[in-house]
Amino acid sequence: MTLNPHYGQSPGPGSVSLPGTPVHSIQTIRRRVAGHHGPLTKILVANRGEIAIRVFRTAHELAMHTVAIYSYEDRLSAHRQKADEAYQVGQGLTPVGAYLAQEDIVRIALEHGVDMIHPGYGFLSENAHFAKMVEDAGIVFVGPSPDVIDSLGDKTKARTLAMKVGVPVVPGTPGPVARFEDGWSFTEQHGYPVIIKAAMGEKAEFEDAFTRAVSEAKSAFGDGTVFIERFLERPRHIEVQILADAEGNVVHLFERDCSVQRRHQKVVEVAPATHLPEITRNAILADAIKLAKSVGYRNAGTAEFLVDQAGRHYFIEINPRIQVEHTITEEITGIDIVSAQIQIAAGGTLPQLGLTQEAISKRGFAIQCRITTEDPAVNFQPDTGKIEVYRSAGGNGVRLDSSSGFAGAQITPHYDSLLVKVSVSGTTYEIARRKMLRALVEFRIRGVKTNIPFLFRLLTHDVFINGKTWTTFIDDTPDLFKLVQSQNRAQKLLAYLGDLAVNGSGIKGQVGEPGLHEEVQVPKFPNREDPSGLPLDASLPCEQGWRTIIIEHGPAAFAKAVREYPGVLIMDTTWRDAHQSLLATRLRTIDMANIAKETSYALANAYSLECWGGATFDVAMRFLYEDPWDRLRKLRKLVPNIPFQALIRGANAVGYTSYPDNAIYDFSKKAVENGLDIFRVFDALNYIAKRAGGVVEAVVCYSGDVADPKKSKYTLDYYMDFVAELVAEGIHVLGIKDMAGLLKPQAATILIGAIRKKYPDLPIHVHSHDTAGIAVSSMLAAAAAGADVVDVAIDSMSGITSQPSMGAVCGALEQTGLGTGIKYADIQALNLYWSQVRLLYSCFEAPVRASDSSVFEHEMPGGQYTNLMFQASQLGLGTQWAEIKKKYIEANALCGDIIKVTPSSKVVGDFAQWMTSNSLSKQDVLDKAEHLDFPSSVVEFFQGYLGQPVGGFPEPLRTHVKADLRAKFGKHITDVDVSSYVMFPKVFEEYQGFVEKYSDLSVVPTRFFLGKPKIGEEMHISIEKGKTLIIKVLAIGSVDEHRGTRDVWFEVNGESRAVAVEDNSAAIETVRREKATADPGSVGAPMSGVVVEVRVKEGQEVKKGDVLCVQSAMKMESAVSAPVSGHIKRVLVHEGDSLSQGDLVVELSN
Repeated sequence: MTLNPHYGQSPGPGSVSLPGTPVHSIQTIRRRVAGHHGPLTKILVANRGEIAIRVFRTAHELAMHTVAIYSYEDRLSAHRQKADEAYQVGQGLTPVGAYLAQEDIVRIALEHGVDMIHPGYGFLSENAHFAKMVEDAGIVFVGPSPDVIDSLGDKTKARTLAMKVGVPVVPGTPGPVARFEDGWSFTEQHGYPVIIKAAMGEKAEFEDAFTRAVSEAKSAFGDGTVFIERFLERPRHIEVQILADAEGNVVHLFERDCSVQRRHQKVVEVAPATHLPEITRNAILADAIKLAKSVGYRNAGTAEFLVDQAGRHYFIEINPRIQVEHTITEEITGIDIVSAQIQIAAGGTLPQLGLTQEAISKRGFAIQCRITTEDPAVNFQPDTGKIEVYRSAGGNGVRLDSSSGFAGAQITPHYDSLLVKVSVSGTTYEIARRKMLRALVEFRIRGVKTNIPFLFRLLTHDVFINGKTWTTFIDDTPDLFKLVQSQNRAQKLLAYLGDLAVNGSGIKGQVGEPGLHEEVQVPKFPNREDPSGLPLDASLPCEQGWRTIIIEHGPAAFAKAVREYPGVLIMDTTWRDAHQSLLATRLRTIDMANIAKETSYALANAYSLECWGGATFDVAMRFLYEDPWDRLRKLRKLVPNIPFQALIRGANAVGYTSYPDNAIYDFSKKAVENGLDIFRVFDALNYIAKRAGGVVEAVVCYSGDVADPKKSKYTLDYYMDFVAELVAEGIHVLGIKDMAGLLKPQAATILIGAIRKKYPDLPIHVHSHDTAGIAVSSMLAAAAAGADVVDVAIDSMSGITSQPSMGAVCGALEQTGLGTGIKYADIQALNLYWSQVRLLYSCFEAPVRASDSSVFEHEMPGGQYTNLMFQASQLGLGTQWAEIKKKYIEANALCGDIIKVTPSSKVVGDFAQWMTSNSLSKQDVLDKAEHLDFPSSVVEFFQGYLGQPVGGFPEPLRTHVKADLRAKFGKHITDVDVSSYVMFPKVFEEYQGFVEKYSDLSVVPTRFFLGKPKIGEEMHISIEKGKTLIIKVLAIGSVDEHRGTRDVWFEVNGESRAVAVEDNSAAIETVRREKATADPGSVGAPMSGVVVEVRVKEGQEVKKGDVLCVQSAMKMESAVSAPVSGHIKRVLVHEGDSLSQGDLVVELSN
């Protein structure tokens, strides 16, 4: 009897509700809608997950009451909630064992009045004993009879059955083959290739292979008999969906191509099969029905075949259950297979259900992809965890069957990794394929890895596009594993913002919150043609500027044009040296980019913009987590007209040690390719600069005072000789770099005047700092003496340790006949923008409020002045700033009165802080040099890593310093990344790890990058063109006492998301460290800092001078060495430990 004998008929009059009657239950409503009056009303699904929900949905459409079972581990699973009733099964058993507890399942069914049990797929679906137990309990089993299940479960019986009814099987010997002659006769009949062990070729080769296979079998098992079977090369896996009733009616619902498999597990299925010869298709369909009828099959099943390259088909087996991929057959036929299963089990016949072969047709194509929580990059290793974000596909022709597909779902290791089945349909195979790609793109699954990247590669491979896959296609195609991973940008950004909300900014050097909490406003600029008209339209950048000459005519023509310019040109240092001097080099790319197009107009007549190189290169990666190469490319696109200038050291490029010439040249070449035009090339120790490509501006680093006859080292003759050497190198432009602000007006007149007199055609570019407050006067004097270019910074970013004011210098030069071509109104508009930005970065400002003419004594570079003040504060030496300046003078003397510019200035600065920290005078250092552990930078300086200073290295330090090389790592990345790594291996590695964790943060507005987000504040973050994330912090949860984390809740584009953030203050462990004593074997930390490497272990023998560990404070590394020889008694530190000066590091025993 059918489950719904009156399906489709209108309810009778008695079914109409009368006024005042009680509200109907959902079950009553279901029955009325379905018109159901049959006796079988309650169904239990002996399964879990997706297939359980699939059956429940159809059962509800049939007005049935549904019952779920669940293991303890599945107590929160979705299938339990989709059923009308749910009961735990298999208490005390394993997660899988619970669903195999046959007696318990039947018990639950009987106790709760279940009429039918649907086994789903997997678990007990092909267990004849379970089917019989169900039927013996008086419950209807939705599936074949127990006897049929048993007969089809034995593949040997199924093969024999197929041969009996004339269905082809893979040819094989009917029994074991003991003699070669018998094997050869089989091969002659069925052809090559065949399987023994492995065989291909002629008769002689077959005989050899047969002999070896027999030998191996005898050796392994004591029996030399073997079987021979036809080997199918690149076969297709074709299966036929069949339906049969209890009266012997059998129909097919056409075929599915399940060839895309991995380890015999289906990955993607297609219905109907493409490029299948019609004669083969019809033969397969007919054979499937023939097999089903021969065994008296009932209910749904699948007959599976292999098809070889010649179009011949071979029976494999019949699966007596619903298949995972049944959905695509439903899509092309419009038939609900589960509904048919239930109604056939209830006694319905195929004709009663309207399922005759003539009535069944197919339309279009359908494809199913199984999205699993597996990582294809790691051999499809299953992933577990909490789904943080789940956004699914939808729309026309897309069907989803899932269970755990929702945000917050916990993916456990107990069951299969299937997350959701995606089935799509279209009128053609290609339309269906494209629809599947679209659906996969729409998915956003975060928190666990999925196989979606692999499915992308698979669906876009030519073989799949052409519909000609085979069963080992995945194994045979390694290209499929060249995956394109999802960037997961939104969730990674939330991780950063969540950490910021809980722990505050972790950017080194930041003190407090940003001084500006509103968006920086870009001011309007006056119209170029009509100042009284509409403001400048800067939607597109300006194309006219000095860079055109470089591009069209080359560096030499550019230098010639600069020299011929009647006035004086400027270089704006705002984008590099100015913020290095004032804001600890912390200016981010986004704040330059936001004003870049306007700058291209306002400073169109500028000689250059200094925007790259120097300390900005490593600081971008080290503290701002930005790619310096990306900065260069972005700004170049926004400012195509003004030459870009970088500060490059001839021997060091942007690093702090010497590199091979090929590394320097390669770095320079890549810089030009990425948008750089002018190299301001210098060596910290004034070695001859090397030609680097682009415009070479070779630099004379200025120190001393050429106007002071008492200064005898860096005299006018010294500089003139050095300039002569540079000119002989064929430089384009001469740079005078006064990095400390020592160049007084009279000295500028003398030096520039002498150079101009001797080299009338040589362009001269002068750079200084305003530390002493005289830089504006010095630049005017240099211009009057013949300089072609002077360096300035926008007014709000000028003065003190930065460059002189752009407005002041340009305004003054306009009255001398040496105008710069920069308009006053444009300078003021730029100044409005940068005054806001400086306030935004006020949390990095050093406490320098006025000029300091003591620079004439200590000669500290402007950029270093503020940075060193900050470093001293971080090292606990902030109150000893005056003493550090004195030690700086002494350290410089110990180094030989060197030219102080990065990296040599860092050497002197590290030296000075180390001397202050250890209360050492100049004489103390000279007397104790043999026993002291010097900072690594000082050691490398005396080893010659920075080059050689004028006059050579002073003794006695050179022979007593100790250092150790750190091992380098390497990996294949982009060319510019390789260059970054060559310069800063450790910094680059840390930067890559940060970006992997938090994504590209350069797109985050600075006030949100540095400041704690406020609850309810809306953040607009543009992650790429046309894609903006609108993020709002909703709440910050309480501390999880077990994990020390807090959940931070966000709203992202209207969707709620949560990230777990480690609260750094949740569990603070106080470590009281033992202090070193005066004993020679008691080795203490020479300064405060972090242990970056431990090189010894307890019991190890060391000699005097061996490095015990390496300590880092800010950018300065220092080796801690054994003061005496002996054995390591105790090691009291580990990598990452924070130490104070004097903390015991290692204890030695003699």
